[in-house]
Amino acid sequence: MTKIARYAKASLELLHAMIYFAPEAEDRFTKLGLKPGRMSYYAGRSAAMGPVGAGVVAATFYNFNPVSVAKSIPAAWDIVSPAEVLDARLDAVDAAYHRLLGDEVLASEDVVECAELARIASEACLPDGKPLYAAHADLDWPETPHLKLWHAITLLREFRGDGHIAALQQAGISGIQSLVLHSTTRGGFTPEAARTLREWSEQEWAEAGEQLRERGLIDADGELTEEGKQFRESIELRTDEMALAPWQHLGEERTAILVEKGGKLSKALVEAGALPAGLFK
Repeated sequence: MTKIARYAKASLELLHAMIYFAPEAEDRFTKLGLKPGRMSYYAGRSAAMGPVGAGVVAATFYNFNPVSVAKSIPAAWDIVSPAEVLDARLDAVDAAYHRLLGDEVLASEDVVECAELARIASEACLPDGKPLYAAHADLDWPETPHLKLWHAITLLREFRGDGHIAALQQAGISGIQSLVLHSTTRGGFTPEAARTLREWSEQEWAEAGEQLRERGLIDADGELTEEGKQFRESIELRTDEMALAPWQHLGEERTAILVEKGGKLSKALVEAGALPAGLFK
């Protein structure tokens, strides 16, 4: 049963994550006065928590260099309020969805059904020890079906993500080490993209890799060893277990419908160019 939690993530996550690559987001944020790039990203994703400091953002994002975060947070909140950022973010989602999926798809019964099923699934997410999820769960629900869908998938995504951080910590894996492990996996960021996007230096990246080699998790070429594969799978399995409640609540039949129809929407996003080339292995 735990496999459905991972399968649902793979099928649905892009419905949320497309906003991190959509030019509409940076357009809205920079019009508010935020700097393009990392400041817009950090403010956009953390705004649900309020005007928090760099430490909170680095802790909840986990694999970003805290030095990088501190360049933008809390300075962003001197420029614009979190409430304004949240409004701009939702407006960007609306514009990006219309561009990538089109009016006809967004007005379809499939989107309405996926939005309601994802909302029902999110009812089973509890905030205990889940700071990013809890912050987003406190926000008002959008009324428009495709924005309701995006918000629901956001809740499910951050709920799983908070649990994943707990699993990494239990396994003794730091933020940068988790990023190095992620970049060894098919479908993950390429090592160069991961290091650059999260603003780690080459030396910091090399040190994290050496620490993982000392644990026998990666080899001299930076690839997962057999022990490393088993170790990574154990972390993913623990994450699946902690992310299972929404899918148990939704039930097998309705989960299958959401995964199938939501997966088709994700595929359409990929085909429309929602993901930039060269970032992923």
